Amino acid sequence: MDELGARAAALVARHPRHARLRRVGTSRAGTPLHLLSVGHGSRQALVVAGPHANEPVGGATVLRLAERALADPRLTEGADATWNLLLCVDPDGLRRNEGWLSGPYTLGRYARNFFRPGFLEQPEWLPDGPDRAALPETRALLGLQDELRPFLQCSLHGVDVGGGFVEVTHDLPGLAQRIAHTAARLGIPRELGAYDTLYWPDLGPAVYRIPPPSRGDLTAAITEAAVESTWCHPQRYGTVTAVVEAPMWGVAAVADGSSPADRDAVLRSVSRTLRHDTRRLRRVLARARPHLTAVPEADRLLAPVDDYLLVCPRLADAWDPDTDDGSGRTLPPMSTAHLAALRIAGRRLALRTAGLLHQVVTRAGSDPAGVLPELERLVDEGCADYRDGCAARWIPVARQVEYQTRVVLAAFELAGRRATAGCRSGEPGWGTEPATVPTHRD
Repeated sequence: MDELGARAAALVARHPRHARLRRVGTSRAGTPLHLLSVGHGSRQALVVAGPHANEPVGGATVLRLAERALADPRLTEGADATWNLLLCVDPDGLRRNEGWLSGPYTLGRYARNFFRPGFLEQPEWLPDGPDRAALPETRALLGLQDELRPFLQCSLHGVDVGGGFVEVTHDLPGLAQRIAHTAARLGIPRELGAYDTLYWPDLGPAVYRIPPPSRGDLTAAITEAAVESTWCHPQRYGTVTAVVEAPMWGVAAVADGSSPADRDAVLRSVSRTLRHDTRRLRRVLARARPHLTAVPEADRLLAPVDDYLLVCPRLADAWDPDTDDGSGRTLPPMSTAHLAALRIAGRRLALRTAGLLHQVVTRAGSDPAGVLPELERLVDEGCADYRDGCAARWIPVARQVEYQTRVVLAAFELAGRRATAGCRSGEPGWGTEPATVPTHRD
């Protein structure tokens, strides 16, 4: 986190006429939230790094984008654009991941040092609407959106295991082709059936349309993200939001669009495994929790544990072809890619829960409940399934950054064209005003 701020300040010192750094807010722990701006155009692009604490690639990406914008005047003067790059919207959470950020980059090291706050402490979500946003990080981001009224907002996320994909509030024709080209050049698998977009419209391979926000229970909000959020808040300004996901460990199967031999057998196996792991984790938590009350910040580590254990049974039922989950929805047609993504997602939930519990028990300094051996087994089993069962392979950070950078630049160009055409969303519930940014000049 400190290195990110230092590198941004050094960049501004080298380019004082074209780049500037300002404080736009403060985190809950008192960490400054810094915005790096490049260019002096009237059209504003906003790029948000670090919305999820365990997804650090965005910080390196915003620095790369700043360097590109400084080196290529077509991205600033030629486009009448200013790039506004929020270095990290959850710096406190990012610091909690520093145990694995320096490497070596192994699945086990990542899992045992993983942190991501509970749902209600994630800066992009607005469970009670923007007027009642509780987190200072969220209020800072909303303030930026209202100040800048950007024609494009990119939120930089990272998939721990899987492939790259993009979620957008508006169709950007040509984006899927750009992603395909970039992914092929860099050896990044495209995720053709991301689990949290299972019921969302496809706009092309690895591009999904974010549905209008809706009110629902916490489990739906966590697993489907179709809730009010900072992704949707700037719709009133004609903003196009693109959520850009870049994988850390790639899995080739998530790019396999073929028809599976036995869909239902795979779904039953995934659901059965998730239920089994959930029962194990609940037993561990029940044994350990009475001994964790004195552990510093145990509540911060246990909040996401409770979230994950809440949603796991709901997902197991939703994915099981033999179970009615009460939602009234039937499973959509599925490719091999969808099934691979669901398998990865089920393991992800169990592995994250085990990793968080491992941390809080370890911090206690002793293990009176005797749960650490079981947590070690859960972590090792999950990592082995990713490594051996899913053939997950580490993608070098430089390639993660280059992939995300190229996708953002493609969205920048295509959103600029959309603004030129004065496009409307054409869907009830979305902002229907024409984009209010000046014409993009190619």
